Amino acid sequence: METSTPALMTDHYELTMISAALKDGTAARSCVFEVFARRLPTGRRYGVVAGTGRLIQLIKDFRFDPADVDHLRSSGVVDETTATWLANYRFTGDIEGYAEGELFFPGSPILTVSGTFAECVVLETLILSVLNHDSAIAAGAARMVTAARGRPIIEMGSRRTHEHAAVAAARAAYLAGFASTSNLAAGRCYGIPTTGTSAHAFTLLHDDEPTAFGSQVAALGKNTTLLVDTYDISQGIRNAIAVAGPDLRAVRIDSGDLSVLAQHSRELLDSLGATETKIIVSGDMDEYSIATLAAEPVDMYGAGTAVVTGSGAPTAGLVYKLVEVESRPVVKRSENKATVGGRKTAVRRHKPTGTAIEEIIYSKGLPDHQAGDRLLQHTFIASGQVQPLPTLAESREHLRQCLISIPWEGLKLSAGDPAIPVVIVPTA
Repeated sequence: METSTPALMTDHYELTMISAALKDGTAARSCVFEVFARRLPTGRRYGVVAGTGRLIQLIKDFRFDPADVDHLRSSGVVDETTATWLANYRFTGDIEGYAEGELFFPGSPILTVSGTFAECVVLETLILSVLNHDSAIAAGAARMVTAARGRPIIEMGSRRTHEHAAVAAARAAYLAGFASTSNLAAGRCYGIPTTGTSAHAFTLLHDDEPTAFGSQVAALGKNTTLLVDTYDISQGIRNAIAVAGPDLRAVRIDSGDLSVLAQHSRELLDSLGATETKIIVSGDMDEYSIATLAAEPVDMYGAGTAVVTGSGAPTAGLVYKLVEVESRPVVKRSENKATVGGRKTAVRRHKPTGTAIEEIIYSKGLPDHQAGDRLLQHTFIASGQVQPLPTLAESREHLRQCLISIPWEGLKLSAGDPAIPVVIVPTA
């Protein structure tokens, strides 16, 4: 069953805390919460901040409508005092953070939320849900883009995830550098280029393969892609060129040993005079399978399941922790989960050539500026008012530039240390 509003993304335990804090008078204490990752997913050398643009809009519209409040009251989740507080809820605090498309590393304070305890803690689940999902998708997708070495990738994962997650995943993949998506809702919502080919079902619908190809070309013209592996790939390619001619835009291969088939298909297409016909490969593609095809005559990739599941890391592992109360740093000392108290300021330090060399996180004040330093945090919401945000295209370009800036070792697909070291300077 769908929730009635984004506000019901709130977890029960958050409302438990708010109810108790309203009763004991601590709900209005000024607090600072931070979002960060204790570690990167196994094998990863960087994380990617994604979902910020979606999140800020959701926070702007975050309301408990009368039906929400009535449900929470009648089900005994909240008392009357809390119900009244929820009915009047508006976020009036401040939110700062890393730009969408920025890289992050263990400890990076990618989002800082300031305000009263109650108004900040009620957002925890929403914030982590959006950032953990989108950042995981973007990080996996960015690795695929690196592995593709400039060849376009189509996002094709809508059928492998929740219908709403599919739209967010398409957005995050495009942010990471994917060329297009098959998800039309993402195209409408975010202006992402959409593309697609037919499925095997369309070929099977017709009496034979040439008839199916002929129907598709008659409807869409030669600037289309024909799926050639329903029966026999070699014959499929011959049928495709026989029907569409040598100026057919592309053929797609969705199964088999793609390395061998790509070579064979290129040779066959060339022998038929279709030297400009592109080869698109799909079928459980991830960064590793894409990398193995780097030397093969592949023109474009289609990736689905691996994209929408973060290519093995379906969450970015981000947490939302209280670090300051009434301007006083607070820390959690639990084993393996300790935090660093106080509001953080982060800078990325670069060589004169532009290569990033380290990230420095200060838990009090601003650092002494050095040439090549770049402040990482930007204001998204000030006193409850949303500030101008970058476009998706601008965030996409920002990520591209960030990936160029890290040492080449940081782009390796093998396990290793984070792309750049992180230095945390504690409160004096």
